[in-house]
Amino acid sequence: MRDEIIESLDNAEAWVHWGIEQFDKRGIYFGHGTDNALDEAAWLVLFALEMPLDISLSEAPQPLSMAQRRAIFDLFQRRVTTRKPAAYLTHEAWFCGLRFYVDERVLVPRSPIGELIAHRFAPWWPSQQPVNRILDIGTGSGCIAIACAHAFPDAIVDAADISSDALAVTKQNIELHKLGGRVNAVESDLLSALAGRKYEIIVSNPPYVDAEDIASMPEEFHHEPQLGLVAGEDGLDFAIRILQAAPRYLSDDGILIIEVGNSDAALAERLPTVPFMWLEFEHGGHGVFLLTARELVEYHALFLKA
Repeated sequence: MRDEIIESLDNAEAWVHWGIEQFDKRGIYFGHGTDNALDEAAWLVLFALEMPLDISLSEAPQPLSMAQRRAIFDLFQRRVTTRKPAAYLTHEAWFCGLRFYVDERVLVPRSPIGELIAHRFAPWWPSQQPVNRILDIGTGSGCIAIACAHAFPDAIVDAADISSDALAVTKQNIELHKLGGRVNAVESDLLSALAGRKYEIIVSNPPYVDAEDIASMPEEFHHEPQLGLVAGEDGLDFAIRILQAAPRYLSDDGILIIEVGNSDAALAERLPTVPFMWLEFEHGGHGVFLLTARELVEYHALFLKA
């Protein structure tokens, strides 16, 4: 069967259609870089052909060589049999228009916070106001920290994570983007290793998946490091700790942005009098809030009791 398929499919478009059929047949989940079978199949075909992702499939060689066809077939087979996200098969992911190396030591980049970074956190951070230091808590691959460094070329960015494995990937991406000296990988349990530092902007996509959600997630998520996903019964273990500690690390006019995803309702229920500003996204995503340094100080007693 394998040889028959490889013999019969001689162009990139035909392989994409075959890939879509395989994904539909196997019930593949999308959400780690693409959100549909067509985009995922095209991504894998172009990767196997060593072609850039922004090129038309019609520009691929015709007919494809047998070696190219075998490479595409084997990549599709790995996707459907292992259920690994495509980013772990290609070892690349895109965030804020930037390419990152990824593997199973880090989550696949997909946070809607990328949209905020692309707008330099406007209007919540005035465009004319300088940014000297930014902190990314739970940096994983370093994608948020590195995207911030691109958006704010005069800022120093600390990329903090408790996982030394994740920080090895962060450092690889810092080197890939030639940002050594401006983006610093810091091993830290949230903010614990950052005493004495102050930031204008603190941003975090910490673990926020609750116990019920983790049990029902598609198999693709179980290839990701659970350390980067699981956050207790209501998904708020880490967000609450950041809220408790953040006032000591933010400048007086600073802002804090945290993603809590589906745990947003639990947070609003747990702290009903706190005026969380829930941000809206043009390109999808939810569960991201913003608080100012002043609000963090004002409601600090509530955070300590939460």
